[in-house]
Amino acid sequence: MRDDGTLDDPNAPSSPTAEMEEGTSTERTTAAGRLRAYARDLTGRRRAQVALATGVVCCLGLAAVVQVRDETAGAATRVDPTASVELAQRAEQEHASRSLDRSAAPTTPAATPSASATSANPDTTARARKTASAKPTKPAPVAGLDRAQMDNAEAIVRTGRDMGVPRRGLVIAVATAMQESNLYNVASGVLPESQNYPHQGVGWDHDSVGLFQQRSSSGWGPVGRLMDPAFATRQFLSALQQVPGWQQMRLTDAAQAVQISAYPEHYQQHEWRAVRVVDAIAPAGE
Repeated sequence: MRDDGTLDDPNAPSSPTAEMEEGTSTERTTAAGRLRAYARDLTGRRRAQVALATGVVCCLGLAAVVQVRDETAGAATRVDPTASVELAQRAEQEHASRSLDRSAAPTTPAATPSASATSANPDTTARARKTASAKPTKPAPVAGLDRAQMDNAEAIVRTGRDMGVPRRGLVIAVATAMQESNLYNVASGVLPESQNYPHQGVGWDHDSVGLFQQRSSSGWGPVGRLMDPAFATRQFLSALQQVPGWQQMRLTDAAQAVQISAYPEHYQQHEWRAVRVVDAIAPAGE
C-alpha cells in the first residue's frame, strides 16, 4: 500500500532506485563471495606450498641420510684388493708356520747341537769356558793313603814332571817321602820357626822338616822354603839326578845315596805302594 492509500501492484515494475539498491546488494554479495573464495583459495595454496616445502625438506633430509649411509657402507665395503690379498697371504703364512712348529716338535731325544748353535748360545759358551778353565779332578787316594797324603804325593809327581824327571825318579821320590815323613808335611819341634808355615804334624828328628825331612843346617835350604812341598821335591830330585847310574840302582840304594839314612834298607818296602800312587796320579803313557 502506498502512502496515498492505493495498493501496490505486484506485477508493476519496480522503481529505478529500488532496482539500483537491489543490484548493489547483489553485487556486494557476489564480491564478498568472490573475496571469500579467493581467500580460501589463497589459504589452500599457502597450505599446499607449506606442505610441499615441508615435504621437500623431509625428502632432502632423507636423501642426505641415505647418501651418508651409502657412503659409509661403500667405504666399509670398498677394500683395496691388494690389501685383501696381502692379508690373506699373511694369515696363510702364520697358519703354516704354526703348523710347522707343531709338526717339527721332536719325538725322539734331541740331537747334539751344532758347533754354530753352541757358539751362538751364551749359556753354552759360558759352560764350555768354565769346563775348560776348571781344575783337573784330583785322583782318589790309593794304597792306603788319606786325602792329605795323596795331595802331597801329587805335589811330588807334578813337580817332578815339570822338571822332566823320568818316571823312575818319581817312584823313588814318593817312596822316600813315605819312609821319611809318612807323606805328611812335618814341622820340627826343635825349630819353632818351621811351625809358622802350613804343616801336618810336628817331628823331633833334630832339625829335619818337610816331606823329605831335610835339614837346613845341612845346606838343603831355608826352613820356610823346605816347608814347601814343591821346593823340597825339587831339592831331592836335583840331588838324585847327580847320583851316577841312579836309574839302574835298586830303589833303596838310590834313595840312600841322597838321604844318607841310618836305615838304608827301609826305603825298599815302599816301592810297590809308590808305583800305585804314581800310576794313579800320572797314568803310564801320559
